[in-house]
Amino acid sequence: MLFTFFISFFMEGKTISELMINEEIRDKEVRVIGEAGQQLGIMSSKEALALAEEAGLDLVKIAPTAQPPVCRIVDYGKFKYEQLRKEKEAKKKQKVTEVKEIRLSPNIDTNDLNTKMNAARKFLSKGDRVKVTLRFRGREMAHMNTSKHILDDFAENLSDVAVVEKAPKVEGRSMTMFLTEKR
Repeated sequence: MLFTFFISFFMEGKTISELMINEEIRDKEVRVIGEAGQQLGIMSSKEALALAEEAGLDLVKIAPTAQPPVCRIVDYGKFKYEQLRKEKEAKKKQKVTEVKEIRLSPNIDTNDLNTKMNAARKFLSKGDRVKVTLRFRGREMAHMNTSKHILDDFAENLSDVAVVEKAPKVEGRSMTMFLTEKR
């Protein structure tokens, strides 16, 4: 019961790369690292496997691309568990940045603009990128060039916490600009 749990746990597409162990290693020569981390030198894979069996452990190929490949004498179950734990730790430390969008219109009032700036300030403080979109509808399309100052003012007012990542650019019926947190 417990054995089948472990088999299914490791076989369900985990991110640990499949390593060659024991008889799966078919290289003529391998560089062997002992259980305590000491270099045992270059030897045939049969000799290395005999050393591992003598110690009651497994021979695991940890660097298959090296010349000669590097194998380590280690308890495979414990090694696999440690690798899984390290990968989980690495995932925890990753920061996923999101892109938050703030939409403006060309005839926005100053108080509304200030509210949108405060929202952008909050997003930037959390580490997210902010996409500021100035949307044009109907006859507003004729005055696109004169409305660019709204985005410029927006960026200038947030210059204490933000940097313009991508300058304002017209795309169809909207003008967009990206801001990121100042470091």
